[in-house]
Amino acid sequence: MMGRQNDGQGQLLYHFDLNELVPQDHLLRGIDRFLDFTELREHLANFYSHTGRPSIDPELMLRMLIIGYCYGIRSERRLCEEVKLNLAYRWFCRLSIEDKVPDHSTFSKNRHGRFRESEALRFLFEQIVDRAIAEGMVGGEGFAVDASVVRADANYDKAIKRDDDDDWPRPSGSSRAVREYLEALDEGHKPARRISTTDPAAQWTAAPGGPAFYAYSTNYLIDTDAGIIVDVEATTAHRSREVESTKAMIDRVERRFALKPERLIGDTAYGTAEMLAWMVDEKDIEPHVPVWDRGERDDGTFGRSEFTFDAEADLYRCPGGKELKRFRRNFKNPRTGITKAGEIKYRASKLDCEVCPLKRQCCPNREIRIVVRHVHESARDVARALRDTPAYQQSRKDRKKVEMLFGHMKRILKLDRLRLRGLASARDEFLLAASAQNLRRLAQWLGQGPPDPGISVSA
Repeated sequence: MMGRQNDGQGQLLYHFDLNELVPQDHLLRGIDRFLDFTELREHLANFYSHTGRPSIDPELMLRMLIIGYCYGIRSERRLCEEVKLNLAYRWFCRLSIEDKVPDHSTFSKNRHGRFRESEALRFLFEQIVDRAIAEGMVGGEGFAVDASVVRADANYDKAIKRDDDDDWPRPSGSSRAVREYLEALDEGHKPARRISTTDPAAQWTAAPGGPAFYAYSTNYLIDTDAGIIVDVEATTAHRSREVESTKAMIDRVERRFALKPERLIGDTAYGTAEMLAWMVDEKDIEPHVPVWDRGERDDGTFGRSEFTFDAEADLYRCPGGKELKRFRRNFKNPRTGITKAGEIKYRASKLDCEVCPLKRQCCPNREIRIVVRHVHESARDVARALRDTPAYQQSRKDRKKVEMLFGHMKRILKLDRLRLRGLASARDEFLLAASAQNLRRLAQWLGQGPPDPGISVSA
């Protein structure tokens, strides 16, 4: 028998506990276990006035942002609506059923003001890493590094050439992203060839085989034990700046957490001679990185590895036993023989090459053979020696953990395109995304744990 819902007057007063309505295995329960805003409140104390109109609690805004980045809610307007309607979100934000949700404009004011001035998002990220270290999820022995380009909110149709000063908007009407870019130029940054007037700091780039677009790069430094992101850095989508950011992240992690890895894992982009020298000579880190090497050949002729270097005599010996020297004559004024690229050219004797039976295998199209050696070749030799070790083979597998985090960031967190403009805003978005990924990893790896009796939000 089918009944009918009573349309009469329901009860006037309701009483329920939001803590009882949120399932014990809910992701936000697990995340909540690893969030402690005590130190963050102290860090932000000097940035909030105790007089005048009461400010929105920064913990509430950060909790809402964590929800947005954990669940891929990219719009702050929509985030406010979701927190208003979702009971689990209200519980996580410590809001009762009657508490008012802040307006979306509040986020923009605090993001460009107090949060950026106090580096609150960096502080929050490092607090989460601290917790991961305390929970034993960071070993500190092996780090992996990589970069991923993220499309910027920049319009190609509104791009101008570097020298077209007349096409720039007037300073009084320019956006925050344009003002930040002009300030960076005053500090000596070199402008790109073609600049978007909507986000001039974004770099015009393209993935291999794909279309070009304006983008920024997010650079992750992760611990390979559990895939915890120990540092993140935003750069323009330029290979050299991505590589240089690694040095800043390694130094910052060592300074902030007293962690320095025994080995660093990366792809060929991090295998330049200068980068390898920094790892080996300055930081004493094993470079589990393929060497960026143009000395080997694929045409059947002898590569550089076929030549033996004699460091004491400062010369190479070819497969035929002849010597290749840095200088073939004496100079009145001593020379180093080092080029601007940091390379030294060792040349064979023309007389030796002319009669050599191996010339066809060595230098068939040139009179003499020249072998180029970098000033940091010893660091490259260290990387080459590691290439055939079992630890290196395992490192090539561990490097995929960084790529998986980038895939998770773009597909699950939906950060495949930036919503904010400017390098500073890109840094904020990447910090929040990395914080959300670490929190999700902590919650999923360490379980939900028992319910917290101290959290009770009633209505």
